[in-house]
Amino acid sequence: MAVPGQAEKEIETTPVEEEDLQKAGEKIYVAPPWKLMWWRFRKHKMALVCSVVLILLYFVAIFCEFVAPYDPDQAMLQFKQVPPTAIHFRDTQGQFHWPFVYQHTRAMDPETLQITYVEDTNTRYPIQFFVHDFQYKLVGLWPTDIHLYGLPPAAKEQQGVFILGTDRLGRDMFARVCYGARLSLSMGMISVFLSLALGVVLGGISGYYGGTPDVIIQRVIEFIRTIPTIPLYMTLSAALPRDWPIERVYFGITMIIAVVGWTWMARVVRGRFLAMREEDFVLAARLNGSSQMRIILRHMLPSFLSYIIAALTLNIPNMILAETGLSFIGLGLRPPAISWGVLLQEAMNLRSLVLAPWVLAPGLAVVISVLAFNFVGDGLRDAADPYAR
Repeated sequence: MAVPGQAEKEIETTPVEEEDLQKAGEKIYVAPPWKLMWWRFRKHKMALVCSVVLILLYFVAIFCEFVAPYDPDQAMLQFKQVPPTAIHFRDTQGQFHWPFVYQHTRAMDPETLQITYVEDTNTRYPIQFFVHDFQYKLVGLWPTDIHLYGLPPAAKEQQGVFILGTDRLGRDMFARVCYGARLSLSMGMISVFLSLALGVVLGGISGYYGGTPDVIIQRVIEFIRTIPTIPLYMTLSAALPRDWPIERVYFGITMIIAVVGWTWMARVVRGRFLAMREEDFVLAARLNGSSQMRIILRHMLPSFLSYIIAALTLNIPNMILAETGLSFIGLGLRPPAISWGVLLQEAMNLRSLVLAPWVLAPGLAVVISVLAFNFVGDGLRDAADPYAR
């Protein structure tokens, strides 16, 4: 049995819904490509979460002096191989407090002679934020002594807040991981952009002009790709002088990774240019008097720029893993440089690994960053697909 007035309501609401759908359709038709890509990307929930993770990682990398509570090279011998400090919000009586840590007392197991740390629940130290400690230059420009968190000055010699524990020399692992993020993440990003520049220029020349340039560039690409990647990395890295300063080694390793990794982008760009150089819009640009460089950079390259962005995001983890692997085996960055690969050298010492398994924390940072880049790359690749619905 029909309810009185229901039909009239349906007749009134139907045109409104159709009008909303029509407006939504018009909005999609007139939206620029980057907005369509963003609408598709935000449907990928895991990619959004990993984007936030990457933003946090790069924030830590850029402002590592501010985030780290201790100097990464400061050897606090009284805190050797301290396990990760437990942060409490409630005391033994069940009362809630501002985040705090208990005083740790050092003890030795009489049977195994292993050093252990026991919490003294009678003494607690509150964790303070934006504390003043050692001097540094924020991003190398502004001198300051403000740090994100720390303990009161009275607890400086008695207790510390070590989120990831300390190594065999008493150096804070969290501070070292933060400083290592700057070198590892920046090297991966710079290497990718250098390989992008080489791949776009050489691949564009190969695909657009063809002929002799195409033959020469493709033979070079095939020669590089026939050499196993890991031995090639190791050979080129071993050729770097051992007495080079950190800056030169950083630049050298970055160039090695970029020179070995540009071939995949050149192949992609060449294939796209071969498919597009006979298109109508390219012919129209030629008839309009545009220069060849303008046709390549202004008309052809932006047509698949979204794909390049997705491919770059997926390739950054390979660059990070290459640097980490080279530094781990001693052919990349070397101490006193601090990168995730250099820090993982501590895990090569079996005794240190058994007594302090938290020295593997840099490896966890590598895994998190690589997974985050892969998920973001998957989201960008799906968003850049023109046939996606």
